[in-house]
Amino acid sequence: MQKLLSQLNVLTKYFIAAIILVVPLYPKFPAIRIPGTFVSVRLEDFLLAAAALIVLINLLPRWREVFRKRIERSMVIYLVVGATSLLSAIFLTQTVVPHIGFLHWIRRIEYFVPFFLGTIYVGRNKGKGLEFFVKTFMVTFILLLVYGFGQRYFDWPVIITQNEEYSKGVALRWIPGSHINSTFAGHYDLATFLVLVTPIFVSLLFTLKGKLTRLSLLIVIFSSLWLLANSVSRISVFSFLISGSIALFLLKKYKEIAIFLSVSIIFFGFSTGLLARYARIFEVTKEKLLYQIPRAVYATEEAPVRRINISTPIPTPIPIFEDRSTSIRLNVEWPRALRALSKNPLLGTGYSSITLATDNDYLRLFGEVGILGFIAFSLILLNLVRTILRVIPIPKNLNSIESAFLAGLAGGTTGIFINAIFIDVFEASKFAIIFWLLIGLAVGLVRKYKNAQII
Repeated sequence: MQKLLSQLNVLTKYFIAAIILVVPLYPKFPAIRIPGTFVSVRLEDFLLAAAALIVLINLLPRWREVFRKRIERSMVIYLVVGATSLLSAIFLTQTVVPHIGFLHWIRRIEYFVPFFLGTIYVGRNKGKGLEFFVKTFMVTFILLLVYGFGQRYFDWPVIITQNEEYSKGVALRWIPGSHINSTFAGHYDLATFLVLVTPIFVSLLFTLKGKLTRLSLLIVIFSSLWLLANSVSRISVFSFLISGSIALFLLKKYKEIAIFLSVSIIFFGFSTGLLARYARIFEVTKEKLLYQIPRAVYATEEAPVRRINISTPIPTPIPIFEDRSTSIRLNVEWPRALRALSKNPLLGTGYSSITLATDNDYLRLFGEVGILGFIAFSLILLNLVRTILRVIPIPKNLNSIESAFLAGLAGGTTGIFINAIFIDVFEASKFAIIFWLLIGLAVGLVRKYKNAQII
């Protein structure tokens, strides 16, 4: 029995490492096409299916004990509400194709598998092995940089899933003015991944000692900065600055916050694409104000006059001032989610019912699974925050890597909550799988430190 547990432990370790490498780095080539949807079964799904088997072998003998814990229990509640919403969407509102809605629900279960993998491994090894996973992430970041660099300068293929044709695995090429997405399916997904993980490396840089260690971390951090700048995601850059600052604040590295912000802002300042996108926000606001103010003044000063000329003049076209991304969200995607909520406020219109993107994960929750689903998912996040807060301020008896990991992930998660206002972060498979894996490792560390049975 002891030998079997030891073998399972080794398998768990290398499955976690495989997820860290394969999920971010393997482009979204479809393995099995699903008719009627852009989503396909891919290599990562087979990896997660095997990981789920390991999780079941570990958890089945003590499943009652596992689901007495708040986070795991809230996950079950969310999945039950999601299943109820799906049944409602199939039989009552008839707003989803049954097999597609079911696959979307199964995917939510798949996203939680790495969480259990992380808690199992950390719990069994008393926190050991974290350094190995951090080094694996460092390899991933370097390879992401290499591929992103190749896309921009050596015409390497770009694989995205923004529409049905592209999702078949069509190889595109980077063109000047477009975004870098490296091995991710979109630049927003890549940027959100960087916002989550990079604060961990920033925390490690100012925590660990050794010239070679710090040099390695600097290479990884600058790789991330280059990728983030070239992904040209405005909200992610803002979230990144917030998340890194929070991570260093939790470690009481107050002077280092100024260094982090200064270096990052200077680096981003060299990205003409990023500056142009930020400038567009100010230009649109300025143009709208300059156009509206004279019209308002003219309307108040104009006196009524007798009109003699009855010819009909050609009306002057009304200028259109808009930021395309903002306009799509405000005029198309967000209203669509609110209309879905209005059809069935409690349970929404089901997974997959409001197309591929909403660009606001909170509104997407409302639209797809209604008020009950939103509350259920919020309960997971609330229990997660409560768990992490148990080690804030960071305890002195945690080692340097553990402290930096928890502080960095706390900062990164804060950034993700901001990103979720403008991006469907928890629905993007590459990001969601890594997010729940890191959360599982962090929760395992907190439980190890607190020796807790139910948190």
